[in-house]
Amino acid sequence: QVQVVESGGGLVQPGGSLRLSCVVSGNEFSNSIMEWYRKAPGNQREWVAQITARGRVYYEDSMKGRATISRDNAKNTCYLDLHNLQPEDTAVYYCKQVSTNSWGQGTQVTVSS
Repeated sequence: QVQVVESGGGLVQPGGSLRLSCVVSGNEFSNSIMEWYRKAPGNQREWVAQITARGRVYYEDSMKGRATISRDNAKNTCYLDLHNLQPEDTAVYYCKQVSTNSWGQGTQVTVSS
């Protein structure tokens, strides 16, 4: 069974930055599409970004220019760098390995002064 473990969330002031990490077990990571989602209180979970096995990246419109998704196949790790965070970015951020439909438990990001 694939395990997905996110980390890196926390409390940050408006305008701040965070790096979220997602470590995935198993041997399929390097061939996998990876995605990040987020769920804010009272909202449905929404897609944030995707990186393909070849490194092509895609972003939700509101995150373009403020988020960078990347991967390190040697470490089975996917990253989401978040910049210029705003209170509306407060949410639990989730990582997903698309090929196995495996999700992590999420990491909380709170943006507040």
